[in-house]
Amino acid sequence: MDDRVGHRDPRVPEQRRPGSTEEPATLRFDVLGPVRARRGDERLATGSPQQRALLAALLLREGRTATAAELIDALWGEEPPSQALAAVRTYASRLRKVLDPGVLVSESGGYAVRGLAEGSFDLAVAQEWAAEAEKARNAGDLSHAREVLNRTLGLWDGEALAGVPGPYAEAQRVRLEEWRLGLLESRLDMDLEQGCHAEAVSELTALTAAYPLRERLRELLMLALYRSGRQAEALAVYADTRRLLAEELGVDPRAGLRQLQRRILQADPELAEPSAPAAEPAVVRVRPAQLPATVPDFTGRSAFVRELSEVLAGAGDGTGAGGRVMAVSALAGIGGVGKTTLAVHVAHQARPAFPDGQLYVDLQGAGPRSAEPETVLGSFLRALGTADSAIPDSLEERAALYRSVLDGRRVLVLLDNAKDAAQIRPLLPGTEGCAALVTSRVRMVDLAGAHLVDLDVMSPEEALSLFTRIVGEERVAAERKAALDVVAACGFLPLAIRIAASRLAARRTWTVSVLAAKLADERRRLDELQAGDLAVKATFELGYGALEPAQARAFRLLGLADGPDTSLAAAAAVLDLPVEDTEDLLESLVDTSLLESAAPGRYRFHDLVRLYARACADRDEPPGERGTALSRLLDFYLATAAGVYTIERPGDRTVVHLEPTSYRGLSFGERTQALDWLFAEAQCLLACARQQQSGSGLRRAVDLLWAAKDLAESGANAKQYEWAATALRDAAQDAADIRAESRARTALSNVHLAAGRYSEADDEARRAIELATAAHDATPVSWAATDRGIIALGQGRYEEAEKFLTTARDGYRADGNRPGEANALCNLSRLYERMNRPSDAVTLARQGVDIYQQLGLTLRLANGRYALGVALISAGRLSDGLVQLSDALEMFGSNRQRLWEGTTHFRIAQLHLADRRPAQAAQHAEQALAIGFIGGDLIRGSVLTALGRSLHALGQSDRARACWHEALSLLERSGAPEAAEVRRLLAPLDAS
Repeated sequence: MDDRVGHRDPRVPEQRRPGSTEEPATLRFDVLGPVRARRGDERLATGSPQQRALLAALLLREGRTATAAELIDALWGEEPPSQALAAVRTYASRLRKVLDPGVLVSESGGYAVRGLAEGSFDLAVAQEWAAEAEKARNAGDLSHAREVLNRTLGLWDGEALAGVPGPYAEAQRVRLEEWRLGLLESRLDMDLEQGCHAEAVSELTALTAAYPLRERLRELLMLALYRSGRQAEALAVYADTRRLLAEELGVDPRAGLRQLQRRILQADPELAEPSAPAAEPAVVRVRPAQLPATVPDFTGRSAFVRELSEVLAGAGDGTGAGGRVMAVSALAGIGGVGKTTLAVHVAHQARPAFPDGQLYVDLQGAGPRSAEPETVLGSFLRALGTADSAIPDSLEERAALYRSVLDGRRVLVLLDNAKDAAQIRPLLPGTEGCAALVTSRVRMVDLAGAHLVDLDVMSPEEALSLFTRIVGEERVAAERKAALDVVAACGFLPLAIRIAASRLAARRTWTVSVLAAKLADERRRLDELQAGDLAVKATFELGYGALEPAQARAFRLLGLADGPDTSLAAAAAVLDLPVEDTEDLLESLVDTSLLESAAPGRYRFHDLVRLYARACADRDEPPGERGTALSRLLDFYLATAAGVYTIERPGDRTVVHLEPTSYRGLSFGERTQALDWLFAEAQCLLACARQQQSGSGLRRAVDLLWAAKDLAESGANAKQYEWAATALRDAAQDAADIRAESRARTALSNVHLAAGRYSEADDEARRAIELATAAHDATPVSWAATDRGIIALGQGRYEEAEKFLTTARDGYRADGNRPGEANALCNLSRLYERMNRPSDAVTLARQGVDIYQQLGLTLRLANGRYALGVALISAGRLSDGLVQLSDALEMFGSNRQRLWEGTTHFRIAQLHLADRRPAQAAQHAEQALAIGFIGGDLIRGSVLTALGRSLHALGQSDRARACWHEALSLLERSGAPEAAEVRRLLAPLDAS
């Protein structure tokens, strides 16, 4: 069968376009499911099954007349009843009374359905959309083709012509189902072409279980598994398929399947990469255009522009010198020399040579923490249209997918402000037609094959020309000597010239001589231009010295805060000013180019400007004021995060035990806004916490981690959260602050536990309890006891688990912390489920759910329903358990708890296994693997065990064996007792 979209589609009656007199309630018909007729939202009575069979036969006759004999044969075949003709006439008469006049017509002794409005027949719509998808695919627009095919497949509502009797309906059912499967295979094929392997595995696993003899589905599954790094499973699918075909049909797999197996065995490099870039379902193909705006007054640098443009032009048309498949040009020079301005200008000129898009990133290489390559790759892949769920975790996998996505495209990548060659290597395209422009303070001598450009300061002529374009020809011409003095004082550094000229342009009462006189005292600093970074500092001193006192204070204090940028509200806290006044100050700093507007309401420093601002603060700001400004920022984040925590967890008394704050935070009207703020501010918030490693801010910084624990549990910011918690733990230990140390260790324990690092989590929790007890701080004892109980539960130490979880429950009760108590009850429920006490497990889980419901909790209620679902499964009440787990899954999704989503999919897979529904179990297990889960390698081993059981039940023993071998390795490494069960499962397979 042709695997593309263009399958032979069923013919349908001709349709008329609705005219201006069309009735508001259009008559509509469905056959891709139960046969139905509707007028607007009203369902029409279409009568008995035989009467619906008559309607279906007429709808599928292409608007042609069906004779009475043809209809009798369609309804009853070779053995019609004696009154068949009368019955047909009766059915037609009844339908005519229900339908609009003129729709069911009689002619030549038969009947026909005519005059249907456009879009009123689901099969006609499906046929039209399928043709549109085929056209889009032929044009190379796979994103649009996938989106249209998804809409087309969504028109099916179960089995076509469901419940309709007769041989004609049966033949049409088979034909329509074959057409649907062909469309589905086409869409899955495009999924793989666009790199959505992880998403496709789950769906293909379920489909191969439902249609075990359909070889194309098996082929797609093998390819999806192979591209997901699961080669053993891919080969196991082939072995299962070959055995099944031999047993059921007595044939071998078709040639395409055999060839795919050989290519997998040979690790064919072309097979590992999709033939088209990955993209999320979208209406149009994504063509990123991320270049910053080029400056309108770009001046000089003509030799460099010509040199770089020739290199890029050669890359864009494939004629690069020296056989180079991809051009890399690296610009190096001191800060402020104009590297970014030149690179952006050249990139804009080269856009026609790169019609598939331009990517841009500031790598923050001169700052204390440069951008991580894996983070940048994630951003680039999303910009190129890759779905979030298709983006892998590791740097190597992201880099490989990135190169695959760019294969066949002509894309320019501008990597600005790089730290070193190691940072940018994973970000370079790997194929002909693409090019990369890199800017950095260091020469990339270790970047193989790069075209290196050393950018020096401007010539005097270029510097004067730039100054003139900003200030204006008339003012400069009148004072040419003074203008030359100004650019000389700026050391001919473009950034310094731009700042000085901008100040002059904004002050119409100043003359050029006034500015030159102001700069005269700074010439001693500019003489230090050859002393590395001091040259940049001297340049920024020009702009800083021209600021008003309030502007200068804002510049100094804002530069103290770590983090990639600053929100307007956070800046107001640093400055201790109303938001309106803060915005006026920040916008004035943006005008001087000392601050950038990253987005509405958000501001950032260039990394070198930030260093200079801090130097100014050290020099000009009293030490007490510097500390007070950062203390206000910490208060702002702690107070706001505590408010988010309260909205998320009504009744939770944890916030009562947090350090008090003097500066108030933001308030939110509803929980979605609160969560939006928390996740948007995650990097800045965690940077603020990490920055406060000494003095009075240490305890508040630790408590900020407590208030923002959702960032760790979601998995999205777990690494940054762990870094901050580790730094604060060490700082508290150095300061001998046992209260802060115990709380920091509790935060760390929670992170380790979510990642499945049980040993590290238990060590942190154990020490946290010891320290908190000594500090008479009860709250960390309950938190850490919960973690220790969960760890003991996971390791099969049930008596210890019960002791710890009971301690946690009693501690929460003593504090009046009802959500904490509910959490402890749900964890005890999980323990009793493992101890084969299902009745007690259900009772405790229900108590926890009742508490959550009384308090109006949402995210915590999801945890409660999860625990109750697991308990009900252990009690044999599978349908009730499925209801609870399904509710939990939806709640976790709406609360952005991806790891809990994956964990719940795993539990649902276990439920389906227990209920002998292996196909559904396999699908949920695959979704768990694709999303991730709480518990790291230990739970991954359990998920793979469940997937193997599902596949074995579906007759796919070779793939099951591959899953179990991987599971055994993970479980043995984790020291889990479940490893013994996996060995038992593998024994008969390995022996055969």
